[in-house]
Formats: sequence, C-alpha cells, structure tokens
Amino acid sequence: MKLSPHTTAFEPSPLGTVETWTEAAPSPPTRPRSKLWRWIVHPFTLWVLVPTALVAAYFYLLATPQYVSETRIVVRVRGETQHALGSSAVASLFGAVGAGSSAGDASTLREYLISHDAVMALQDRLDVISMWQRPEADYVARLHDTEPERLTKYFNSMVSASLDGSTGVLTLRVRSFRPEDSKAIAEALLTQAEDLVNRLSERQRSDQLRMAREEVAIAERRVADSREALARFREQQRDLDSQGTANASQQQISAMEGALTAARAELRERSAFMRPDNPALQSTRNRIEALERQIEAERLRRTGGDGTLVHQLAAYDRLMLEREFADRQLASATTSLETARMDAQRQQVFVARVVEPNLAVYPLYPRKLIGVGSVFLGLTVAFGIAWLLVASMRDHAV
Repeated sequence: MKLSPHTTAFEPSPLGTVETWTEAAPSPPTRPRSKLWRWIVHPFTLWVLVPTALVAAYFYLLATPQYVSETRIVVRVRGETQHALGSSAVASLFGAVGAGSSAGDASTLREYLISHDAVMALQDRLDVISMWQRPEADYVARLHDTEPERLTKYFNSMVSASLDGSTGVLTLRVRSFRPEDSKAIAEALLTQAEDLVNRLSERQRSDQLRMAREEVAIAERRVADSREALARFREQQRDLDSQGTANASQQQISAMEGALTAARAELRERSAFMRPDNPALQSTRNRIEALERQIEAERLRRTGGDGTLVHQLAAYDRLMLEREFADRQLASATTSLETARMDAQRQQVFVARVVEPNLAVYPLYPRKLIGVGSVFLGLTVAFGIAWLLVASMRDHAV
C-alpha cells in the first residue's frame, strides 16, 4: 500500500484539489503564581500599602521629634468698668470697650503674629533660621529656603495663633526641634505683641491729646484775636466802654428831657400871671430852647451818620460777643484737654499673660499614628474611587 506524502497547513495537496488543515501543537502548561506574588503585585498593595509603609518608615524611623511651647494672652484696658469686663474679656486695642471691637482688635493682633513683619522682626531679635536648621532636624521637616516669603510660609507651618471668640483668649503655639528654642521663640513673639499693643496704645493716646491741644491752641488764638480787635476799636473810638458811654448818654438825655418838661411847666405857670414881655418868662423860654437844642444834638450824635454812637455800640457789641464766644470755646477746649488726659491715663491698653510659655519635656510632634492613619485612609478612599471608575469603564466597553 502506497502512502500519500506529508502536507502542511495552507499547502496544496499533490492532487491540487483539496486543502487540508493541521492543528497547532498545544503550548506547555504555565506554572501557577503563588498567593504571595499575587498579593505583592496587586494594585492595592502598590498604590496604598507601599506608600503607607514609606510614610510609616519616615515617621517612626527618620522624623525628628518636635517640641511645642504654648502661651495664652488677652488684651486689657486699665480703667474699664466691671460691666464692660463682664460683657467682653478682651479690651479694645484702640481704647473702646465692646464685644465687636474687642474681637476685631484681637484678630488684628493674631494676624500680626503670623505676618511677614512679625517674622522679620523675630529674625532680627532671634536667629530663628538656625533654630529651624538644627543638625538633628530631618530633611523633610527642617527649613531649606531662607527667602523672606518662604521663611514666612515655613513660619506659619511651625507657629499657630488661634483666637477664642467667646473668652477673647489668644493661644500661641510654637514648634521647633529643641524645647528651649520653642520657648525662646514664644517669648520673643510675646514681646513683639506687647510692643505692638503699647505702640498702638501710645499712638492713640498721643493722637487724642494732640487733637485736644490743637483745639486749645485754636481757641487761644481766637481769644487773642478778639481781644486785640477790641483793643484796636477802643483806641480808634477813644472810648474804653462804649456800652457805658451809651448808657451815660441815655441818662443825660433823660435828665435833659426831665428838665425840659419842668421848664415848660414853669413857663405855663408863669404865663398865667405874668405879662408876655416879662424877663422871667423870656429867661424860661431861653432855657427851654437850650434844652431842646441840647437834646436834639445828643440824639443826633447817637443816631445820625456813620460815626454815631449807635454804630459804635453795634461794633462794640459784635466784638464783645466774639470775645465771649472765644472765651467759651477756650473753656470748652481746656475741659476737653483735661478729659482726654484723664482718659489717656485711665484707658491704657496692655497685654496680659494668662499662661506663660512652657519648656516642653515630651515631643508632641510629629503625630505618627494620626499621620500614618490619615495617609492610609486617604489612599484607600482614592483607590476605591479609582477602582470603581475603572470597573465602570470596563462594563461600558463590553
């Protein structure tokens, strides 16, 4: 029996009529991976457990202990009433006592303690750069950049100032790599806070006294000007008391009118029994005419022309009224100055230390367990969200 020759896939048969197929040889069986390897290469291990282990290694093996010094202060005003103290624990930084203004002033002090100016003043007072670059400090936590902006940013990560709105207590917490450094920084910041409050208080008191003194100076100049104008008027009129002169003139006119009335009565009486050409009657008539002319002259001097006694008296009254107002203004300004001086002495703003900066014994930072737990929880949540998104996309693709 003759056998047909061997053929391969896609080759024509010798007869050229039928194509035959051959099955591929089966691949050798793969060795199953171990459970440990599958656990190691699992995405959860790579994206959650490994980063968490790295963070834990840093916290428990490399992180340098950080010591905290805490202090608490309030702002007070000397002379505030007991009612004001009961309604607000923080005195106003600018002299006013009230809950709203006190909270705002305490917030202003808090903002200063974490500001760029406070950092620069602290660097001038203490070498905080070297304190935060101690040799024992680890690479992650230590200060690297000393530019003012980056130094301020690092300062805000190591120093915190929180205000309790209900009690008005300002809490300052300072962290560093040595207990004595934390206490020194806290002491320096308290000194700066006291200097700021004293400076603002002194400025407020100085401004208040300066304004009161300026009002007194204005009133004194007004009094001097009014008295000088009155002296010039008296010199021009050659009369020390125009009001007295006017009163005297009125009394004189009244006296002459009385004499004129008496002379007329006498003339009527004598005319009843004397002849018209009697010398006594003529003498009486002459006296009457003289009195009438004198009265008319006095009245003309009082009311006629620009230089009359009426205009003189009006100008004199204006000058006296101006001097009276000036005297009252000076008295009021003097009283205001005394009141401002008493208020400035009574309402002196100062910083009261509720809790002094402490020297730490045990490091409170870094918070290892909280840090590791936060990283693990955050990565787990992120991994779960990503896994759900990927699974949803696969379902839609199918």
